[in-house]
Amino acid sequence: MPTLYIVSTPIGNLEDITLRALRVLREVALIAAEDTRVTRKLLSHYDIHTRLTSFNEHNQSSRTPDLLSTLRNEDVALVSDAGTPSVNDPGKALVQAASDAGIQVVAVPGASAVTSAVAISGIVDEAFIYLGYLPRSKDDRRRLLETLAYERRPVVALESPKRIRQSLQAICETLNDRLIAVCREMTKLHEEVFRGNASEALNHFEQPRGEFTLVIDGWTESSDDDSELEALASTILHRLRRQGTGAKHAVSHVTAVTGLSRRQVYQMWLDSAASEHHQGT
Repeated sequence: MPTLYIVSTPIGNLEDITLRALRVLREVALIAAEDTRVTRKLLSHYDIHTRLTSFNEHNQSSRTPDLLSTLRNEDVALVSDAGTPSVNDPGKALVQAASDAGIQVVAVPGASAVTSAVAISGIVDEAFIYLGYLPRSKDDRRRLLETLAYERRPVVALESPKRIRQSLQAICETLNDRLIAVCREMTKLHEEVFRGNASEALNHFEQPRGEFTLVIDGWTESSDDDSELEALASTILHRLRRQGTGAKHAVSHVTAVTGLSRRQVYQMWLDSAASEHHQGT
């Protein structure tokens, strides 16, 4: 039966590819690559001459039928520029289409920035939450982090050099300057792992370069839990009020984030409204 192979490729160091992946890339009839220029470097390094075609977020809709046609008689390998296709990379639509067509889909696992960062962070013990890339929007990013303020499990996220400082600043403000491991350029020549508080990481990466994986420590109980919760609730309520959010939605959001009672949060909303009105007069 023809097979669609989801093949993991190195995230930086070309030696981080499995023997099975090399065999599959040699034996399939066609390799669908996120960027053929990037994949061609890998294939040339290992003297592999399999035919290439592009498959990325811009052309995946038009290319999927062609790949399904090939898969009726021949094997196809799907690769991304680095890591595993369909995990923060194009591929999900093709996997679904192949599965719906009764085509066998097989994973060929390999290097991962996420598991590599988790392993060397010194933060994760068992379970963790994976977020993928943090939201581009400042408000969306802050709202997401607020929902994790009292999450006990560590959180893992990806970030680009353009937004890493904004994300570290948001982590400082919403997660109380949490312990963090910032892994930069994993497996590459300039690999770096910074461990410390988010504010220290912010000072350290003044001119960030490369791709980043963040491992953020989970929340732990402290003696001033109630005051921390109330302070967080007050901060969020103030921001939502400035954004024009109504009382109902603001109170529901803060209640979900902090675990405080709806009555207590609503009272805080009324008190803050009264305080702002008094200051305004």
